Amino acid sequence: MNVEEGPAGGHVQLVDLAKRYGNHEAVCGIDLDIPPGEFFSLLGPSGCGKTTTLRMIAGFERPSGGQVLLDGKDVSDTPPNRRNVNTVFQSYALFSHLTVAENVTFGLRFAKVTREEARSRVGEALSLVQMQELGDRKPHQLSGGQQQRVALARALILNPSVLLLDEPLGALDAKLRKTLQIELKALQEEVGITFVYVTHDQEEALTMADRLAVMNEGRIEQVGSPREVYEEPASANVADFLGVSNLLDAQATGTDSEGRCRVRVGDSELFASHGHTSARGPVKVVVRPERVRVDAAGETGENRLPGKIERIVYAGAISQLVVTLDRGTPIRCMLANDGAGSSFDRGTRVSVCLPCEALRVLCTETAGSNEEENGERSVASARATAKS
Repeated sequence: MNVEEGPAGGHVQLVDLAKRYGNHEAVCGIDLDIPPGEFFSLLGPSGCGKTTTLRMIAGFERPSGGQVLLDGKDVSDTPPNRRNVNTVFQSYALFSHLTVAENVTFGLRFAKVTREEARSRVGEALSLVQMQELGDRKPHQLSGGQQQRVALARALILNPSVLLLDEPLGALDAKLRKTLQIELKALQEEVGITFVYVTHDQEEALTMADRLAVMNEGRIEQVGSPREVYEEPASANVADFLGVSNLLDAQATGTDSEGRCRVRVGDSELFASHGHTSARGPVKVVVRPERVRVDAAGETGENRLPGKIERIVYAGAISQLVVTLDRGTPIRCMLANDGAGSSFDRGTRVSVCLPCEALRVLCTETAGSNEEENGERSVASARATAKS
């Protein structure tokens, strides 16, 4: 395994990819372009089609329509063992009667390598996952995190151009997951392999992915960098699934002289400077809890709504507040516990500020629009490659 150069290729393209089980459409004609060396995450709730998509890339499922291209070659009908990809599952699938080194060596069972080369590659693979000192142990002598490292080493020893990971950290405790998230991203950068990572854990995707796709009901709703998708959600589904959001029903009535969208929430008028500011009629407006400001009752100014604190939850670095607006809508806020102290108590009347630069207008038509914008050019290229 030449870590410095990394494996050649690793370009994954999905062209109008679909999978049907009887009358159920698990994946509904998705298009994706994942360039070589990218850490890409498929994110979404259970049943959204993300694992089915991964299995079609791996070759474990045959598409009902569309194509899977690896380095420009259509491999939709190519069996798994003839694709230069490997898969790491949530269940480690280690052989209990074999040592760590023997489990990793098992990945080379069909490779034509000498015993000396195999020993060298096993040592290098174990070194990559920081398990070189534990090669003689059996799986039952390892922690969950160590067993997952062995599974990674076994997958990496074959030098795949694409590594597929199906919720590999799902069985670990929260603290260990956070540690391995950072280690896994560092490992991917070191080996230079394309990683396609499936998860329903938003923090995992935000922490590790270069780009991510949010899926819902077999479709991709948005593709972009973690920052783009978090701060600029293209739909209410994306905003609601990725992180904590405040989604308010509103009426868009026009724009002001600065181009900001005027929206009415109940009897109050707010201004929003992001999203579909040209929208008219029923819309949703979204604001993240960390952008909400909570001040003493009676504070005046733009984009303010009166309310009462219903709940305060201490969460270490932050406190989470739930404020019920006078119109009955709950708003979640996050306040930093920076030592300055807080005069807020449960039942306190407050003035909630939703800054216009933090308020984003969402329309029902936005679902999927970001995917089209991000993927249109790359998908056109993929289609042309598939036809040639």
